[in-house]
Amino acid sequence: MFKETRIPAQKIVGGILFPTIVSPDPAIQIDFRRFVDEVRDHRQRLENLLHSSGALLLRGFPVKTAADFNAAVEAFGYEEFPYVGGAAPRTNVVGRVFTANESPPDQKIPFHHEMAQVPEYPSKLFFYCDVEPRTGGETPIVLSHYVYQRMKEKHPEFVEKLEKHGLIYTRVLGTGDDPSSPIGRGWHSTFLTKDKNTAEERAARLGMKLEWMEDGVKTIMGPIPAVKSDVTRGRKIWFNSMVAAYTGWKDTRNDPVKAVTFGDGTPLPADIIYDCLGILEDESVAIPWKQGDILLVDNLAVLHSRRSFEPPRRILASLCK
Repeated sequence: MFKETRIPAQKIVGGILFPTIVSPDPAIQIDFRRFVDEVRDHRQRLENLLHSSGALLLRGFPVKTAADFNAAVEAFGYEEFPYVGGAAPRTNVVGRVFTANESPPDQKIPFHHEMAQVPEYPSKLFFYCDVEPRTGGETPIVLSHYVYQRMKEKHPEFVEKLEKHGLIYTRVLGTGDDPSSPIGRGWHSTFLTKDKNTAEERAARLGMKLEWMEDGVKTIMGPIPAVKSDVTRGRKIWFNSMVAAYTGWKDTRNDPVKAVTFGDGTPLPADIIYDCLGILEDESVAIPWKQGDILLVDNLAVLHSRRSFEPPRRILASLCK
């Protein structure tokens, strides 16, 4: 049922194909119900493939709708992760399925680990292609430990300071969502409440400080580590949203240069940030979406981004603990 396949866009990193791609054997007739049963019966093998590679693309299976995707996610058996504290505007579609970041199609979304700017983050991410883009719109992925290695080799003093002090993230939220911004989630949906006291309680649980403004709130998160240890694989990872914040947290409320600093409050060097962006781009893999694709990402192993695109494009997502 789950036959490993190869396409030209994959890379070999450390002797492992990235990402791993599985497709149905052409000799096997399958319908959606059988696909879900097979996922449930073979999820340990799929989990092993994910752990080995960091990302797993399921291509060519009969997943036709958002409801199908929701059932497929459920079959993997991961507990749902509530999207509290995240920046992206999203809409619930069905069950535990949401739209991916709804920012305009001409905007790129820089590389990041999902919710790396808060202490509680999902361990697994599912993406599903409901409608293929006309052009562009890939979701590039890159192995985090490899980015750490490249940065430590090229900028050892910067990485040393980063590991010592961590990062502080600052973001100004409006009251409601702003779909024109990649970080346009308002504080009502960020904290799942319209009550300021409840919002403060939920922010405090994340270690986040709030400063209320006339038309919104400033959130201050950190210092928070920018480099973590992936204990299951025995390696350090580039677990942060530094490049995403510095190059992409821009809208009418936010200046990206002020959005992230070292944990001691000193500014980040622009030349090194953009050099890191170049490393992320150079080492990434970008596979064009096909309708029905399901991409499972280990959030501790892989950073992801989004390229600009020509509509239509509809990618759905589900976050897991």
